[in-house]
Amino acid sequence: MEKTVNIFLFGKKYEVPAGLTIMTAMEHAGYQLVRGCGCRNGFCGACATIYRIKGNPELKACLACQTEVQEGMYIATLPFFPLVKQVYNIENIKPTEQIMMQLYPEIYSCIGCNACTKACTQELNVMQYIAYAQRGEYEKCAEESFDCVMCGVCSSRCPAGISHPQVAMLARRLNGKYIAPECGHLADRVNEINEGIFKSLIEDLMQKPVEEMKELYNSREIEK
Repeated sequence: MEKTVNIFLFGKKYEVPAGLTIMTAMEHAGYQLVRGCGCRNGFCGACATIYRIKGNPELKACLACQTEVQEGMYIATLPFFPLVKQVYNIENIKPTEQIMMQLYPEIYSCIGCNACTKACTQELNVMQYIAYAQRGEYEKCAEESFDCVMCGVCSSRCPAGISHPQVAMLARRLNGKYIAPECGHLADRVNEINEGIFKSLIEDLMQKPVEEMKELYNSREIEK
């Protein structure tokens, strides 16, 4: 008989096989996940979850798709957190310190508590990339925040009300548009695709079995 663990989903107790992720444990318990998770037709980063282990008062955050269930785990998902999302046209703004002050002035209210970094499901140094954003160092901010999946857990723990993922997104857009060197061969490939040069190749690829596509991907030549 396979080993099982007892977990609590939204306050209700379930016995599920050990070794499952929180997401698959929810499905095992009968929940149908149709939105709010990337690998179930949503978007990556939306399965943000908070949990406690029975007998331990520490509140932890994670992504449900990559965290295994534990005995006595009390679980609640956070499918949405209300981040501040400013509207701007990347063509009309420049990578100056003033633009961050104009769009996301709350970053200058950071008290340095580091709760954002401690809560990050990707183990990013969130407070550091906010510091880079404050100084207008957008290339560094973009690099430090590159693996952000915008789950919003960092912002849910911030006493200053900073929308860290949106700040990082602005920095990455500014970096890509104005700071990072232009990728010439990528532009050439996009033009080739628009001209239909790869149409037959793509159509042929779409007809292949999934396993063959995986093998082609895993054995592809990777540019140095």
